[in-house]
Amino acid sequence: MANNPTRPRVRPQIYQLMVRTFGNTREAWQPNGTLVGNGCGKFSDINAAALVAIKELGFTHVWLTGVLEQASGTAYPTRPADVADILKGVAGSPYAIKDYFDVCPDYAQDPLRRIDEFRDLLDRCHAHGFKVLIDFVPNHVARSYGSDVRPDLSFGVDDDRGVFFARDNHFYYLRATDPGGGPPLKLPTAGKPGCSGRFAPEQEHGRVTGNNVISWAPAQHDWYETVKLNYGHDFTTGRDTSQLPAAHAAPAAVPKTWRTMDQILAYWQQMGVDGFRVDMAHLVPMPFWRWLVRRAHDRQGGVFFCAEAYDNDPAKLTDGQVLDELLEAGFDAVYDDPSYDVVEGIYESGKWANDLDALTFTGERFHKSLRYAENHDEVRLANPMVWGGLGMKVGKPVSAVLFGMGRGPLMLYHGQEVGEPAAGVKGFAGDNARTSIFDYAPMPEFVKWVNHGKFDGARLSAEQQALRAWYGKLLRVTQQAAFVAGGFYGLNHANRDNPHFGRLDGDAVSGHWLYAFLRHDPQSAQAFLVVANFHGSATLRQVRVRIPQHALALLGRAAGGACGFADRLDSAWTGPGAGCDLANDGLALPDLAPCSALMLELK
Repeated sequence: MANNPTRPRVRPQIYQLMVRTFGNTREAWQPNGTLVGNGCGKFSDINAAALVAIKELGFTHVWLTGVLEQASGTAYPTRPADVADILKGVAGSPYAIKDYFDVCPDYAQDPLRRIDEFRDLLDRCHAHGFKVLIDFVPNHVARSYGSDVRPDLSFGVDDDRGVFFARDNHFYYLRATDPGGGPPLKLPTAGKPGCSGRFAPEQEHGRVTGNNVISWAPAQHDWYETVKLNYGHDFTTGRDTSQLPAAHAAPAAVPKTWRTMDQILAYWQQMGVDGFRVDMAHLVPMPFWRWLVRRAHDRQGGVFFCAEAYDNDPAKLTDGQVLDELLEAGFDAVYDDPSYDVVEGIYESGKWANDLDALTFTGERFHKSLRYAENHDEVRLANPMVWGGLGMKVGKPVSAVLFGMGRGPLMLYHGQEVGEPAAGVKGFAGDNARTSIFDYAPMPEFVKWVNHGKFDGARLSAEQQALRAWYGKLLRVTQQAAFVAGGFYGLNHANRDNPHFGRLDGDAVSGHWLYAFLRHDPQSAQAFLVVANFHGSATLRQVRVRIPQHALALLGRAAGGACGFADRLDSAWTGPGAGCDLANDGLALPDLAPCSALMLELK
């Protein structure tokens, strides 16, 4: 059970909110509707009452998702609408950024003062004790990118468009011989309302699509609305980026895109942004991250970097484990997609809780993983088409296990705490169990919590109110020393042959639906036993959890000594007291209801 020598005092607990949906309380709306017809959240909607409610739930950070100016179908006096061919949805994708130095005018009461209104929001968040994160999307930009704020730093202005790759080009340019039939660029939108399948600026000089597609005719499922940025490495030659500059290189010695991105981060840091959630960080060379993160820390020592990255993506730009590489490059945390996939797989693909064990031996990464049960890319827990169709209750065991496992940050996506199901069609993405990031549409269950700007949840059902309160308890428990600074000791391996460890008919070994582990902080002597029943309908009865003598020694306990336990999460249950043989007989637990969890503090 490893301990943390740096001993963090506070664990980042991140509330992810998308401005567009957070403040949209429109109750009458239409699929594929406009901003005028369907409404849109504003920076001003995230007011003092909202921030107090979020703070009281237990969060330390707010991730303001999608605030940078994006390509959009909505026009403003100083900014025409983008053509429909390069948009996904009427509102457009927040990951097709049009100006890295600006924010989306949709979110301002006065679009001409949108930067001022964003600054006001930053000030409100800071006044309520939050650190503020925004997106950093380094791999790609909108096809229509052009900065009004810093036109001198617009991508592609001085590129040599006659070559596929040049070190100091911002983009990669298609050759006439590349797949797709040659120029012009042919988008997969032809025949759709308002679309021609063409984009005028790329009639002659097409660019590589954001997901590395070298084609004059990207497909419907490609990131066709974006273009890929060039960091001085020709990705078609492989993953070896050792020719790129070192971490302490002077700005004049690095590729042009590096310098542009550094100026972008400096701009937002100067404004007061405290950190960045980095999109698809594995698609960008690791030497760039070592250089950029160091420079950002030189400007602001506590700046927070969290990477969305996937080691199983063949397009990653390293032969090593990319999550470890990003941490070595200076990131504070990396997405824990592997654990999320296992837990989701318990309900969707026949995985067992035991399958989590293999992911608990990842060294430093285990305690620097950002854990989540929802985010804007993933399905909603409460949606009836996914997670076994169990509804909002499935979030309890899922979140208790994922949030309780390590010392790294945890994240909750707005609406998760009230069981927002993302049901039905909102627009571009169809009925895909996700809250749309492409459309103007509210979240109907979340609207009930907003309650006409009171943010008091008075319109929620009793079940929803109880769920939100439960998440508050979970957040408070996971800020205890055992979870912030303590080690992890998995118990499923010691209970595989224990027939009283939640075994159901047909299970040859235990650990299908039950997961258990210890968290222990030697300095405070605080310890917790976390136990979760993932099953959606079966109550697990007469459960006994064996705790090996090795674990007991780490806890400073004798095998047959005192072993009082008390649940700090969802019940008033207390354990047996003295004379409990934890190593052999195990701890006898109360009946574990379907989709439930206990966080038992050892006394």
